[in-house]
Amino acid sequence: MRVLVTGATGFVGNRLVPALLDAGHEVTVLVRDADRYSGPADVRVVEGDLLEPGSFDRALDVDAAYYLVHSMQSGGDFEERDRRAARNFADAASERGVERVVYLGGLGSGNDRLSKHLQSRREVEYILGEGDYELTTLRAAIIIGDGSASFEMVKQLAKRLPVMITPQWVRTECQPIAIDDVVAYLVGVLDVPETAGETYEIGGPDVLTYGELLQRTGERLGRHPRIVSVPVLTPRLSAYWVDLVTDVPRSVARPLIDGLKNPVVVEDNRIRELVPIELTPFDVAVERALGDDRSAATLSPSVEPTRAD
Repeated sequence: MRVLVTGATGFVGNRLVPALLDAGHEVTVLVRDADRYSGPADVRVVEGDLLEPGSFDRALDVDAAYYLVHSMQSGGDFEERDRRAARNFADAASERGVERVVYLGGLGSGNDRLSKHLQSRREVEYILGEGDYELTTLRAAIIIGDGSASFEMVKQLAKRLPVMITPQWVRTECQPIAIDDVVAYLVGVLDVPETAGETYEIGGPDVLTYGELLQRTGERLGRHPRIVSVPVLTPRLSAYWVDLVTDVPRSVARPLIDGLKNPVVVEDNRIRELVPIELTPFDVAVERALGDDRSAATLSPSVEPTRAD
């Protein structure tokens, strides 16, 4: 199948492209600067920008397309940028006759007061759903893997702080999923016609609170962080705290932290029957994601500075 991957240089897209090639698909990637793309050589590279209508049309001579674009790192206007990019893509893909689109969105019940980040993910899903193609949506919570912004925040907090003063969101439940499993689902839905036009929730085998997620990640790093929950620490103050302690930019940390108030647990397991994969346990996913960090931690002192250099 001829397949387009948008967001091919991102955390998920970078891993999806070789997996699609291994599955026998012809892959086109859409990037803003072809000279900076360092992915597999046997893909077709097309330059374009989803915020500029007409600049990416020639990438759409495909049967299916993956939409993996979001603008959270661009700053406070990420919702408007995501809205415009999704509309431009939906219009162009419809005009060019793309048959299927696969979108990776975020978990979160519609009955909850979703954070701005999760609301934006849901709005993009709605806009893409207006196109003249069959949309498959996969909704995931935190993705565990090297390069994930949310996991990077968790890793650095667990690694650098022996004691963490946290808001009430540490008691919120989430269902993290390994990046390898996300990629397996993304590739797998193309081979299952029944998934066209449907929305599925994906998650790993473990449901944890964010506090447990922090503690178990710390244990894999040879740390045993103590977590103290207080009711007065707002998302804004939490973002400043994360900015002080980690390398994660505040523009990224704030919307991520704001979303931690929403439980993100799979309630619909239909995808397990349609695309059966062996899900990766949380601790195994963390071991893989940490890689050299875990090895270094076992050799380093147990006390580290609380500010990133």
